[in-house]
Amino acid sequence: MRIFKLQRTEDMSGVSGTGCVAEGVVFGNGWVAMVWLSDRPSLVFYPTIEDVEAIHGHDGRTEVVFTN
Repeated sequence: MRIFKLQRTEDMSGVSGTGCVAEGVVFGNGWVAMVWLSDRPSLVFYPTIEDVEAIHGHDGRTEVVFTN
């Protein structure tokens, strides 16, 4: 498993803020579980880390940073 953080430099929506906005894990089969670190946290699943980047990358304003 690979652990990551979603690091946001600019909050385009004004909802999730900047800095570390989510934490997640990529499982051996490629699936991703990610939890949002906000006042109203949620847990979401994605088929791939590429899907996470495509949906939440915001043209490079948010980056997946692996911690291990």
